Amino acid sequence: MAKDNSYSADQIQVLEGLEPVRKRPGMYIGSTDLRGLHHLIKEVVDNGVDEALAGYAKNIWVVLHENNYITVADDGRGIPVEVHPKVGKSTLEVIMTILHAGGKFGEGGYKVSTGLHGVGVSAVNALSDYLRAEVRRDGKEYFQEYHQGKPKSPVSELTINNKQSTINQFDWKSKTGTKVTFLADKTIFSTVEPDFERLEKQLKQVAYLVSGISFHLFDQRTGDERHFFFENGIATLITHLNKNKALIHPSPIIIHKVWDKVDVEVAIQYNDGFNENLESFANVVPTTEGGSHVTGFRIALTRAINDYARKIEALKEKDENLTGEDVKEGLTCVISIKMDSEQIQFESQTKEKLGNAEVQPIVNNVVREGLETYFEENPSDARKIIEKVILAARSRAAARAAKDAVIRKGALEGMTLPGKLADCQERDPAESELYIVEGDSAGGSAKQGRDRKFQAILPLRGKILNTERARLDKVLEFEEIRALVIALGTGIGETANYEKVRYHRIILMTDADVDGAHIRTLLLTFLYRYLPEVLSRGYVYIAQPPLFKIQKGKEINYAYSDSERDVILARIRGGKVAVPVIPSDSEESQDSESGDLSATPQDDNVISDEQLKKTPGIIISRYKGLGEMNPDQLWETTMDPEKRVMKQVTIEDAEGADEIFTMLMGDEVPPRKRFIQTHAKQAILDI
Repeated sequence: MAKDNSYSADQIQVLEGLEPVRKRPGMYIGSTDLRGLHHLIKEVVDNGVDEALAGYAKNIWVVLHENNYITVADDGRGIPVEVHPKVGKSTLEVIMTILHAGGKFGEGGYKVSTGLHGVGVSAVNALSDYLRAEVRRDGKEYFQEYHQGKPKSPVSELTINNKQSTINQFDWKSKTGTKVTFLADKTIFSTVEPDFERLEKQLKQVAYLVSGISFHLFDQRTGDERHFFFENGIATLITHLNKNKALIHPSPIIIHKVWDKVDVEVAIQYNDGFNENLESFANVVPTTEGGSHVTGFRIALTRAINDYARKIEALKEKDENLTGEDVKEGLTCVISIKMDSEQIQFESQTKEKLGNAEVQPIVNNVVREGLETYFEENPSDARKIIEKVILAARSRAAARAAKDAVIRKGALEGMTLPGKLADCQERDPAESELYIVEGDSAGGSAKQGRDRKFQAILPLRGKILNTERARLDKVLEFEEIRALVIALGTGIGETANYEKVRYHRIILMTDADVDGAHIRTLLLTFLYRYLPEVLSRGYVYIAQPPLFKIQKGKEINYAYSDSERDVILARIRGGKVAVPVIPSDSEESQDSESGDLSATPQDDNVISDEQLKKTPGIIISRYKGLGEMNPDQLWETTMDPEKRVMKQVTIEDAEGADEIFTMLMGDEVPPRKRFIQTHAKQAILDI
């Protein structure tokens, strides 16, 4: 075929106004799922936070309405509404409809702001089916409405005749400020229904970082409301992060100083755990991938601890320096920097990593100076921290020796795979999956029932070690964990390499009973604490084996819950609804007695337990374990990619995940007892 070498102006597509945002929403907000929807809320909230950082706002309100409309309001100065001299339109319209327009550029705007690219509220407008902006300033009220980013009419003064419908109203008492009500475009987003709990955590995190501002969250759908105000800022956050943990020193170390126009605030506290929990922010934006401020902190912490350890002779001259890995153990830390919004640089639109190289030495100097002062003034706490870190160093050396011993015996990161692993033929990790199966019986069925081309099976014997309270050297002594690490191919500890993972689907397949749930929790604890990136990359899944097999003649149905069982039974009976029926001790229960289906006791649509026993031809099997299934059944219900149901395990909320694992798997009993008492009624146990 001849090539068309023409390349002319008419082939260049020009997207005007907010069209680029609608064309490529992921470039501006990251995704178009629930996370993207909440990013829209964040962009509008950030405008109110900017007013607070500038010293003009004291309150931010967020309201979730019954029809999926969302309102965000503040009591700041209100967006200007006068005609913009360069554009010839109201400044409100300019900010809402033009990318890179706002007070975060040039002189006279915000010195510190959460935004950078100037696409925030205009991107929200572009991705909303409807948006209404209201402004109160100079004793007057103004509004403008938009559809998919385009104004429906000019900016107008709000009067008694054009008040918004009461369906999306709330008691906004401020005399000045901005209120934005929007409905996300359902043709772009997979869901337009916001999640209250997720939003609660989102606002609470900002409240920790911006002390002195009140956040008010209302859910008109349920009547729930939350209010946040933290006077002590990140000192309160660090206390929250260390909840349910035994502390090395009772009060957090707080370091706060402005250096070369960069406001650096750091909170540090050690607990007796083995894991690090570090959260970093730049201009109130979470920098989940770290950046120059985190690098500067790590250098300062390691250097300050080494210097003080040698000063008090906890380290001798012949001893090696403590490493960055050593000082991480048991560390909980919050790093927050604020700087001129014109100077701050993020490495992506979603602002997950700080790129300002000049921030690294600033944070380094501030933290090192602050720690040196703290150690001198609090020698008892300083010594406890040094002892904790030195113990971590010794354990790291022991873990390295243990790992080296394992490598010598069989290659933890080499070619020798565990004998119990039935590997697959496929060598492309993206096409391969590993089933981690409870017990030899289920493992046998899985090995026979699998598609050996792309499915590998690793049976585990019994319950693995609870790794929440175990150092790496103890973890590697456990045979089942070693087998798992070797099978995954990532290695573990300092040398873990997630590019070498051998399977991109790691599927936990355990029985649907209490023991199975416990084994699954132990496996998740190990992966979260020692191989967290397999979770963050979305490689881990939980298989959902059926609870019931329902057979009438040659027709076989599988039910994955009680309600699904009842629906299937109702269909088989021609619309009659079954009450819970479950079974005898045997794998299958069938009564040969016949009965009259029409003879219902009081309600023609309900079949009682007794009547079910008289129902001819229906066999209900209740699976108590995977080992009860033959290979064909296991393939058909749980392993066939065309029919199986799986849940993907991801880390949406690292702080919440850390708290739950610490509470459920740690040493402290009272928090776990409170959790069980609180949630006991929600438990569905098959004992």
